[in-house]
Amino acid sequence: MTTLISATDTVTRDALAVLQPGFTGTTAPDWVLRRVDEGLASVALFGRNIRTPEQVTALTAQLRAEREDLLVAIDEEGGDVTRLEVRTGSSFPGNLALGHVDDLALTRAVAQELGRRLAECGVNLNWAPSADVNSNPGNPIIGVRSFGADTELVARHTAAYIEGLQAAGVAACTKHFPGHGDTAIDSHHAMPRIDVDLETLHARELVPFRAAIAAGSKCVMSAHILLPALDPDRPATVSPRILTGLLRQELGYDGLIVTDAVEMQAIAATYGIEQGSVLAIAAGADALCVGGGLEDDGTVLRLRDALVRAVRSGELPEERLADAAARVRALASWTRGAGSGPGAAAQEGTAPGTGVGSDIGLVAARRAVLTTGSAAPLTGPAYVAAFTSASNIAVGDETPWGVAAELGRLLPGTETDTYSSETEAPAAAVLRAAGERRIVVVVRDVHRHAWMAEALDALVAERPGTVVVEMGVPQAAPRGALHIATHGAARVCGLAAAEIVVRGTEGPAV
Repeated sequence: MTTLISATDTVTRDALAVLQPGFTGTTAPDWVLRRVDEGLASVALFGRNIRTPEQVTALTAQLRAEREDLLVAIDEEGGDVTRLEVRTGSSFPGNLALGHVDDLALTRAVAQELGRRLAECGVNLNWAPSADVNSNPGNPIIGVRSFGADTELVARHTAAYIEGLQAAGVAACTKHFPGHGDTAIDSHHAMPRIDVDLETLHARELVPFRAAIAAGSKCVMSAHILLPALDPDRPATVSPRILTGLLRQELGYDGLIVTDAVEMQAIAATYGIEQGSVLAIAAGADALCVGGGLEDDGTVLRLRDALVRAVRSGELPEERLADAAARVRALASWTRGAGSGPGAAAQEGTAPGTGVGSDIGLVAARRAVLTTGSAAPLTGPAYVAAFTSASNIAVGDETPWGVAAELGRLLPGTETDTYSSETEAPAAAVLRAAGERRIVVVVRDVHRHAWMAEALDALVAERPGTVVVEMGVPQAAPRGALHIATHGAARVCGLAAAEIVVRGTEGPAV
């Protein structure tokens, strides 16, 4: 049951202002427009809201007809995590590919071009980049979303990415504070825990966030993770020690703090989304991400009313809610006058000789490829065996990945099949299906999946000429006559790999 309130009540408008909800549909539902009129200051777009750039532009224009300074947020990391190109795969490689190349001008240029495209569509807040140090190679949720396992490398590329994105007028949201890289659990499903001492946290996890703050990141996203060295009782999203004590006071951050999605199980199953939202704002968060899984007016009203009740009961100081709402509105004001603006194509800082504009993603993907071994050029159709595992929620299962589509365009007649841990004797099944054709096996994070490693070993033993394309973290030893590591599964990474398969290589690449 919702609280009977006035739409003009200041506390109610502030409660709406701190929400960043999603919705269903490719046009704005009436309830969203109504809540914007009542004080909602942000909305979030997901893959379900997107068909074409033109449609997104029309959608954001419809929303801004209700409120000119509306924040329109999106989770557009590029690489494996894309919403703008959710049905085709991204035109930009992700963080691991950029970290592997380690060219700051290239990272800055890629982020700026991605930001330009978002700005053209009317999106002005991007929940990126990930500043997590991927120190645990078995991490099920970060992986290729990180620039790498080296702390200083992650820090410098985080800063470059922020500079590029914000030069296009799109606010960066650096995540997942204070660092999600050393976890073995996905916080979409349960509460991760990082048991390291304060010295390690300051020397590793926090270094990229210090760099992000120095680079002027307009937003920081909290992680739903428990770090006992910082707070033994509360995960970061609802911890005053972490959000206010560490991020605000110790690190001196003065921008917007937004939570990761409050409906994720690490929060929802522990506190419930209403209480979790109240605790997050009280702890120092300024905005609440919600809508990846819950996208209805009822959820917005539940959270709005929970915040209003908490203020009226004294659980949440009215000044804290007002301060949070003011920070949201201040960010919205920045986006209206920032950067080059929609439609502009500023390319300052583009890496010399890399190309600009729409080609920069493919240029970066090509530079990120690492090959081991050799193979003759492929002149006839190949057989592509895709070894797949369940996608994590951040990536989703709607976005295509692999090399089959790109290889099929280069070599018509190429066929593909998908194999999983449920496939009986996958190596034998691949051999039967391939016949005499060259086999190309595509994997992602083979080091995390024993069945993939076993199937690859059996397959390569029978067919030594097999080409292996690793599109995840290349942690396992290379297999196959030619091993291609793309450092991500974006569409352009698949194209870069397919080009190498077709032309072959005469020896180990540098």
